[in-house]
Amino acid sequence: MRTIGDGKGRMLFTTLGLALMLTVLGPVAGGAQETVADGRRVSLEYTVTFEDKTVFDSNVGKEPLVYIHGSEKRVPFFSKHLTGLEAAETKQFVMPPEDVYGPDDPERIIEVPKDSIPEDRRQVGQKLEGKSPEGRPLYAEVLEIKAETVVIDTNHPLAGETLFFDVKILKVETVSEQQ
Repeated sequence: MRTIGDGKGRMLFTTLGLALMLTVLGPVAGGAQETVADGRRVSLEYTVTFEDKTVFDSNVGKEPLVYIHGSEKRVPFFSKHLTGLEAAETKQFVMPPEDVYGPDDPERIIEVPKDSIPEDRRQVGQKLEGKSPEGRPLYAEVLEIKAETVVIDTNHPLAGETLFFDVKILKVETVSEQQ
């Protein structure tokens, strides 16, 4: 294609040529906003509240949560809600108990021998923490002290809770294989 004219034609040709190159070659690296997708590093801020609007957790004004999307190690509960978002986008969503820590299961209230609970923890309301044989965290709360046993609730402390998320994507980056 030739350019003809007083320079305005050249400008038109250059603009059309650039548009054609971007269409054929794609955007220049770093030129387009990246979206949240598997394998990308995502930085975000969040606030999690209960149904009554009480804040359970928030990192707003603190260090952002940074994770590799799709790795499911840091944020398995809500990463599916973030796919496709770009930096500066926000999203609110609700996670029912079944998608987070499960329902409150009455069968997880058990009696254990009194001597299996440290003496200083044998008080109603005491929180107990431990690890499963696989290394997962375990939680329990003392509900009742009996003569020879202790009744504990081994449900996760958030079992049965519906959680409300307010998330803002701060940054989305492609992760090189060297990182």
